[in-house]
Formats: sequence, structure tokens, C-alpha cells
Amino acid sequence: MELKELFKMQEELDRFIQTNQGICEDVFRKKGLALLVELAELANETRCFKFWSTKGPSDRAVILEEYVDSIHFLLSVGIEKELTHLKTWPKPVSEKDLTELFLSTQSAIHKFIEDYSMENYQEIWSWYGAIAVELGFTYDEVLKAYIAKNQTNYDRQNEGY
Repeated sequence: MELKELFKMQEELDRFIQTNQGICEDVFRKKGLALLVELAELANETRCFKFWSTKGPSDRAVILEEYVDSIHFLLSVGIEKELTHLKTWPKPVSEKDLTELFLSTQSAIHKFIEDYSMENYQEIWSWYGAIAVELGFTYDEVLKAYIAKNQTNYDRQNEGY
């Protein structure tokens, strides 16, 4: 998937939000924490780790929306560290167990927050790609859901969210 347009859309949204909210501080670490929280919310909706429960995962649409919430923050932390020259989504890793995918993705995010290199950033994208594959999401679905959620985020800001 081409990322250029997503970076552009996210940069415009970030600028809109930060201007609208009067944010002048460095928010990289806050965005990093938000990325970790969104990843946890995604894991929670898949219920992949809830061995004690017989309840299944949330509806696919709910899981896709949570996935896209993470992508917003993944793009945003890259923008904060001027890593927008990443042109395409790196090849997903081949891990197939969702629990392990979430744990490895979380680890990669922590690593990036402490050392924001392009290599570490690409690693996060590779883990997110593997999560998408395991959840059965196509890049087109992710793109459409991202665009829809991007508009929702603008609407929320305009409504005083």
C-alpha cells in the first residue's frame, strides 16, 4: 500500500487538531502512548488472549475501526520524527499467532519510542501488516476505513470532542 497520501492526510489532521486544541508542546511520547493504547484496544476487541472466556471476538467492523485508530497514531508518530519518506507498507512478518503479534508489535513500539530510527519505524509497520493479514484485512479495506475515520476525527474536532 502506498503511504504517501496517508501521511499527507494524517499530517493535515494532526495540524488541524493541534491548532484547534492550541497544542504547542512536543507530543511525540503522548502519541506513542496513544499508539500503545490503541493497539491494546484492538487486542481487546479480538479477544485473542482471553483464554478464560468463551465469548468470541467483536464484529469485524469494530475490529477494523480499532485497527485503523492505531494506523492514525502510527502515521502520526512517523510524522513527528520526519519519517514520512517511507513510501510503501513494508512486507509483513510471517508470525501467525495474534497474541504473539500483539506482544511483538508492542515491543517494537516501545523500541521506536526510545530510538526513533527508520529501521525501528519500518519494523512496527511490518508487525501491523502481519496483524492485518491475520485479521483478514486487505489494504483496500484499511485505506477505506482510514479515510472514513479521518473524516470522523475532523467531525469530532468540529463538535468539541
